[in-house]
Amino acid sequence: MTITINGKECFFEEGEYILNIARRNNIFIPAICYLSGCSPTLACRMCMVEADGKKVYSCNTKAKDQMVVESDLKNLWDERNEIMQAYCINHPLQCGVCDKSGECELQNFTHKARVNEQKYWIKDTHKPHKKWGFINYDPALCIVCERCITVCKDKIGESALKTVPRGGDMPDSSFKESMGKDAYAIWSKFQKSLIGPANGDKLDCSFCGECTSVCPTGALIGSSFQYTSNIWELKRIPASNPHSSDCELMYYDVKQTSINEQKAKIYRVSNDFSFATLNKAARYGFDTQSEGKKDKKAFDYLISLIEKKEIKNIKFNSFITNEEALILQNLKKKFDLCLINDEAKAFKEFLNDFVQSSGSMYNATTEDIVKGDFLVVVGTLLRYDAPTLSYKINNALVMNKGSGLYFHPLEDEGVKKYSKNFITHTHKAGDEEQILYFLLQKFSQDENIKKALEEFFIQESKEIEETINEEVVEKIIEKDEEGNEIQKEVKKLLPKKIKKTIEVKRSIFAKNLGIDENKLEDLLLKKNNFTLVVGSDFYFHKNSKKLAKLLALIQNTTPFKIFLNPTHTNTLGVSLICDLSEAQEGKTLGYNEKGDFSFSYEEYNDLKSSSLNQQEGTFVNYDKRVVPTNVALEFDGYFLNDLANALGFDENFTIGYTKRLPINKGFLPIEFDHLENYYTNGGENKRGYILNTKVFDKNADLEWILPDFNSSLTLKENEFLVYSANPSYQFGRYSNLASALNESIFLGISEDLCEKLNLKDKDLIEFFIDGKKLILSIKVDKDLKNSIFLPYFDSKIDTLSFFKERFIVAKIQKLGANNE
Repeated sequence: MTITINGKECFFEEGEYILNIARRNNIFIPAICYLSGCSPTLACRMCMVEADGKKVYSCNTKAKDQMVVESDLKNLWDERNEIMQAYCINHPLQCGVCDKSGECELQNFTHKARVNEQKYWIKDTHKPHKKWGFINYDPALCIVCERCITVCKDKIGESALKTVPRGGDMPDSSFKESMGKDAYAIWSKFQKSLIGPANGDKLDCSFCGECTSVCPTGALIGSSFQYTSNIWELKRIPASNPHSSDCELMYYDVKQTSINEQKAKIYRVSNDFSFATLNKAARYGFDTQSEGKKDKKAFDYLISLIEKKEIKNIKFNSFITNEEALILQNLKKKFDLCLINDEAKAFKEFLNDFVQSSGSMYNATTEDIVKGDFLVVVGTLLRYDAPTLSYKINNALVMNKGSGLYFHPLEDEGVKKYSKNFITHTHKAGDEEQILYFLLQKFSQDENIKKALEEFFIQESKEIEETINEEVVEKIIEKDEEGNEIQKEVKKLLPKKIKKTIEVKRSIFAKNLGIDENKLEDLLLKKNNFTLVVGSDFYFHKNSKKLAKLLALIQNTTPFKIFLNPTHTNTLGVSLICDLSEAQEGKTLGYNEKGDFSFSYEEYNDLKSSSLNQQEGTFVNYDKRVVPTNVALEFDGYFLNDLANALGFDENFTIGYTKRLPINKGFLPIEFDHLENYYTNGGENKRGYILNTKVFDKNADLEWILPDFNSSLTLKENEFLVYSANPSYQFGRYSNLASALNESIFLGISEDLCEKLNLKDKDLIEFFIDGKKLILSIKVDKDLKNSIFLPYFDSKIDTLSFFKERFIVAKIQKLGANNE
């Protein structure tokens, strides 16, 4: 289908709005309130156009085949001029010092609409500034476009903001005659409202900061950035989120530290908010830079340890680039070293089992999620493990009127808010495979699988003895008053024992998991795009191989596409590039980890390494896309490439390895400087390239694995299930280096459990596991119910060593309480 906009023929799909079609074809239609991928609000009305001769608003008008649209007519710009005049009434003239000046959309559209006079007035109101933690709000600068409300509801899923009464006078009714209809309407609405927290006076949210990014004026601003810099002084450096596996496009905004100190400093992180949504760590965790210098003595000592073969292992994490991973792999081969990365090893083994069973890589991307209308999420505490992924899931539920199921042993009230049609099921830890069997049972289109399941259930069916009451009629002989015998009929209820077979063939998994199959049928009505999202619980599961095979079956035999979320920033890249193993006897080099010799950006180190905001290189994100990141700040110490060159390799810069990444693992021989990193106006992803996933070995033969109903964890009295997880803004020790995020470890406990244990926020508790005891401060988590989690972001305590899987059973009591 085609539509003509300002004389240009444009192709579109049914259901698309005119404004989005125009943006995709680089046709400018002004719009202040509308955000791509969100609901239209008609708050600004600047996007008015004439469609087939009739004035409509392009943000909420769907295109029709052969429609003719004009957006650049004089009469439309006259109306837009009046709208911009209304927005500028009583707007403070402080552009020279406003934090948004230079990128302010109110400023831009005022010039674009050629506003050079002001014909309207109204009494101003007192609007004091608000401080909401990471975010400040200046209501005097707010034009109530409602972008912040929309993005928080439609993308983030928190609905933490709303309009609140302004308390201002209404416009003089005489202006209604002299002012355009749209201008008067937005002015009247504008005078009624301001923006405020949805609950109380404090902003209760995860502080992703997306509201500050979408704000077209300086009304909402990051508190740490406010009044620190003019926009035009900042240099925008394109990069990728170094904290989590979304590796989303972001920009380091950099200039000199001060007039006296010319050293570069990151002042903020920004993003292309229409298509790239950032989490809290990405937005505020930017000052992780290493201040190391070249310590030649330590560097030479490290070289000698490797050359003399005293170093036998290199322990590292996945907060590294692909190029660094390849350097480590090269060192492994040349010096017969073992590469140790337990988290990436677990993911690599799971991925290999999945690929060997399915014959292909996991086949879903986040685009499938955003366009999906039926989503199932398993094996991840979604909003904590992968907040950016949770935004996309919420967006699909809201914008596509989607539905789905969320399974996890921890009950998250935040996920429940996404949609009434996204049903959460709190299952027992260890029941993960039953979820996959349920999906196979419900959705598999393979007759062999259906037959195998049916035969299994027939074998598992049991006969039980059941008592029923049966109504019978008995004839009895009685005597009347004269002694004559008479026959009477009497009804009786007699117990009767029968044998009854339990029907389990189609209900046992649903019953165990608490699924209402009738409700599920309602959720599935008119649903066509199915995606199954899988997280870290599966990779570290004791039955991970079995789970991987079952997922392969689901990918190959059901309508579901499978999405595996890698655990950390470059876990997928590391798992493809590096041969990982257990440690061998001998010394260990810790690269950004503790070792016998530590080459690290953290406090413990024998030699300082560079941070990710000081490096060029690439990551492989969760969409299997190789994306570039650039240097924001200089590093004066030694890079890993310097070590490699000292040991016999020869590459001037680390990015020299970009074109050498292994082709047999799907990488392409492309120079780093040839990689793009942007989104088009229509949202097309032009970031790096997608892995060639057709190169993997295929071995799709599967042996049938029968269900196991005895894998659930059981708890004794005074025992609690403890989950290994960080809060949503801490993806590991790297994130905790940032000044805005830095904190000490705590034990996260839901509010209801705190009441049960007679605890309150910041109380000290004793934590007992396998004969070990920790004393920790608690942090009350209001989003979770009946849940406890132990973070691992603090380098001072190695809590991950407690966990073989993501769950452990532990005892917890208030410090000083009786231990009996």
